[in-house]
Amino acid sequence: MWCTRRKIHHSIRDVKRACRTRARVKDLDQIHDDLKTPHKLLEQESNADLPGLGQHYCIHCARHFVSKEVLDVHCKSKLHKKRVKQLEDEPYTQKHAEEAAGLKTDNGTRSNVSMVDI
Repeated sequence: MWCTRRKIHHSIRDVKRACRTRARVKDLDQIHDDLKTPHKLLEQESNADLPGLGQHYCIHCARHFVSKEVLDVHCKSKLHKKRVKQLEDEPYTQKHAEEAAGLKTDNGTRSNVSMVDI
């Protein structure tokens, strides 16, 4: 009797990871750090691997564009305006994560009452 052949590549880890990270964009806190020094990103050397030789870059969206006209159209788009609005907020930090978990630092004044006095 013949058996049906099972699928061999049903859970290849590398393929799934590549699909997850292929079009990964920068997180908001990373872009917020880039906004502190925008001249470094706007004045880049020509790079043949990037669209438009890396000369047309949107700092807020962390994207390269083919030409200045395409960058101007992008700056008027809804996605760009949403990203600018998101970047106006304070970036998420480790301190926020610890506060959310209930780990706060209490540097308040101590009372002079001790257990001996009670």
